[in-house]
Amino acid sequence: MSDAATLDSREIMEALQALAIEKGMTVDVLLEAVANGLESAYKRREGAAEQAYVEIDESFNITVYAQEVDELGNVLREWDDTPHDLGRIVAQTVRQVLNQRIREVERDMKYDEYAGREGDIVTGIIQQNDARYTLLDLGRVEALLPQSEQVPYERPEPNSRLKAYIVEVRKTAKGPQIVVSRTHPGLIRELFKLEVPEISDGVVELKACAREPGHRTKIAVWSNDPNIDPVGACVGARGSRVRQVVNELRGEKIDIVPFSDDLHDFVAKALSPARVREVRFHSEEGVAEVVVPDHQLSLAIGREGQNARLAARLTGWRIDIKSETQIAEEEAGYSGEEWAEGEWVTDAETGEQTWVPADGSEAITAGQWSEAVTEQHDADETAADVQQASGDETASDGTDETPAEAHTDPSTLPSDSTTP
Repeated sequence: MSDAATLDSREIMEALQALAIEKGMTVDVLLEAVANGLESAYKRREGAAEQAYVEIDESFNITVYAQEVDELGNVLREWDDTPHDLGRIVAQTVRQVLNQRIREVERDMKYDEYAGREGDIVTGIIQQNDARYTLLDLGRVEALLPQSEQVPYERPEPNSRLKAYIVEVRKTAKGPQIVVSRTHPGLIRELFKLEVPEISDGVVELKACAREPGHRTKIAVWSNDPNIDPVGACVGARGSRVRQVVNELRGEKIDIVPFSDDLHDFVAKALSPARVREVRFHSEEGVAEVVVPDHQLSLAIGREGQNARLAARLTGWRIDIKSETQIAEEEAGYSGEEWAEGEWVTDAETGEQTWVPADGSEAITAGQWSEAVTEQHDADETAADVQQASGDETASDGTDETPAEAHTDPSTLPSDSTTP
């Protein structure tokens, strides 16, 4: 090249270096983009070789090498086929190619920055808010907060700051699309990690989380250090730490309970603030039967069953809450009954069920069982009618017993018969 061309090349190289620093990329990436653009421009020229490639050295000296290849792709001959009017081709190509390549590299860099950050928390400024989604400005990129990931009735003001949980990072032609959430339980975990150093250090662990966004959350925490109270660490001095989380969640209530390997203790603590007397597990049904004092029943269930529902999600057990009075009534109802022991046996061919008593007495079919139950029920109703008529006659004879006393006397009440 001539001295003028060399000067132009030096200026172009300096411009590329400055551009690379500004965009946060390497000069090699820009040179590769220019080489690819020049190669495409060369192949569009009349008489150009079908196979060619472009080399650009550190001084921006450009050489076009044409190749002759056989059917198998082997290079038979290679020669320098640099056009004499290369300067004009460069002027037409460099700007267009560089702009396109820079946009592609910036998109890739933005994607790489957030690609591995699913599960992280980000802070953005609300740019747009409508019925479908909300856009958060994260600085170099924007995040999409869909309506389905927004807390009901939460309407942050435009230009206000908002923390959100990254649930997905998509790669699109226009750059990375970052989908964030305000309802994900992971948001609770990350917010506490920001406010509680013991959690970020791994001393305190958040074992489980159950959440109804915008209303209430329950978390179970555990300490790996016996000298550190996990609940106290999350609450903070005078509730300062948990208050910061509640403020970020726009007033959502948070219950913090200690995690325990003892399921009885864990289920009881999960129903906090209610006090639990006893927990009975029915493993086959996956049900935990919880007994609470009568005055604690409504508190244990919670408004519209919310407390019991969150406790069930937190522990993984279906929870059946009963008061002490209910348990006493159930146990009293069964105490005076004699239950037959045995089992139902199903005929593999006909599918008919037969009750086989354990004492070896005669077996009966399901149809016979149903008939016996019906007959017993009719007999009980008849006996009740007779008893009622007898009571009416006694009252009409002018005895001292009043009708009210007759109904409250246990001897005059119809007896229920329970058939196994």
